[in-house]
Amino acid sequence: MNKLGKPTIKDYLYVSIQLVLFLVYVLPVQLWVLHFAEWLRYSGLVLGIFGLVLGIMALLQINTKISPFPTPVSKSQLITNGAFSIARHPIYTSVITMALGYAVFDASLFKFIICLALWLLFYFKSKYEEQLLAEKFPQYSNYQQKTRRFI
Repeated sequence: MNKLGKPTIKDYLYVSIQLVLFLVYVLPVQLWVLHFAEWLRYSGLVLGIFGLVLGIMALLQINTKISPFPTPVSKSQLITNGAFSIARHPIYTSVITMALGYAVFDASLFKFIICLALWLLFYFKSKYEEQLLAEKFPQYSNYQQKTRRFI
C-alpha cells in the first residue's frame, strides 16, 4: 500500500474507466426499445432518488476526506456508521442505484448495459480498495463481516 495515501497507476486506471462509463452513460443511444409499464418507469425514479439520498448522506459523512481514488486518503478514519452501516461502499451503491433507476425510467437497454459495466467496475475497484483499507485499519475485516459491500 502507498503509505502516503497518494494515488497509484491502478487508481488512475479505475478512475479513468469510471469517467469513460459516466460519459458513455449520458450518450443518447437507443439500442432496443424497451416497453415498461408507466408505474415501473416511475418506480425507477424513486430508486434513483433513493440512490441520490444515500450518496448525499455518504458525502456529508466523508466531508473533506473524499477522493475518487481507491487508495485511502492519508489521515483518514474508518467510518462504519450512518450510510456506511448500510453498505461498505455507499457512494458506489448510490451511483449504481441512480444509474439503474434512470435506466428503468428511460427504458433504455443501453443504459442498463452501462449500469452493469459500472457495477462490475465498482465491484473490482472496491475489492482493491478493501485490500488497502484492511492494511490501514485492522478493524476493517470485522466491519466487512457485518456490512454488505453494496445494498
